[in-house]
Amino acid sequence: MITLWHCADARSFRPLWALEELQLPHELKMLPFPPRFLAREYLAENPLGTIPLLVDGETRMTESAAIVQYLSEAHGGGALSVKPGEAGFGAFLNGLHFGEATLTFPQTLVLRYRRLEPKERRQPQVADDYAKWFLARLRGLEAILQASDFYAAGRFTGADISVAYALLLAQSLGLDGDFPPGVAAYWAQMQARDGFQRAKAAQERASVEQGLKPLDVSKL
Repeated sequence: MITLWHCADARSFRPLWALEELQLPHELKMLPFPPRFLAREYLAENPLGTIPLLVDGETRMTESAAIVQYLSEAHGGGALSVKPGEAGFGAFLNGLHFGEATLTFPQTLVLRYRRLEPKERRQPQVADDYAKWFLARLRGLEAILQASDFYAAGRFTGADISVAYALLLAQSLGLDGDFPPGVAAYWAQMQARDGFQRAKAAQERASVEQGLKPLDVSKL
């Protein structure tokens, strides 16, 4: 049985979404955010204290975009992947990393310095600068979406999961009102997918069953 440690709507949503797209049986273990402070026992599973953590037999992984690719190749027959030699292979790999390194990273600084730090340690200028940095990088996504409804290969792949998660995070931070038109339409399309909706329902159901109230960052 695949086990995923997850915080609601955090980076671990990427592998949860992949699990639901591929309809793979799994155990979902919910954690409060941030787990390294609020669930110290989790450090025995993952000394970094970060999420996600995916365990599949002897395989243990902590990088969300890499887990999406792993699930596709190891358990999904490549359904969420683009193969070497297939048109769009490079774009697929780029999207996997673009979603995390370029789009998600600056938002973690917005989240930290606008909402997570104690009020006396918050840095509005830092948060605003990185919010602008994130929004500027959406120009690259907008250009891709002028030619296709998807990030790579003309079909839904793990690259879309990686990129669309960054848009989910942006929505929770109140940045979605500044999405370019193509990005806004793409985000609506991603949210309408059955796999996305199943992942949302799964985390809500697991939170209730495990007695955990999901963190609403918009209210911090």
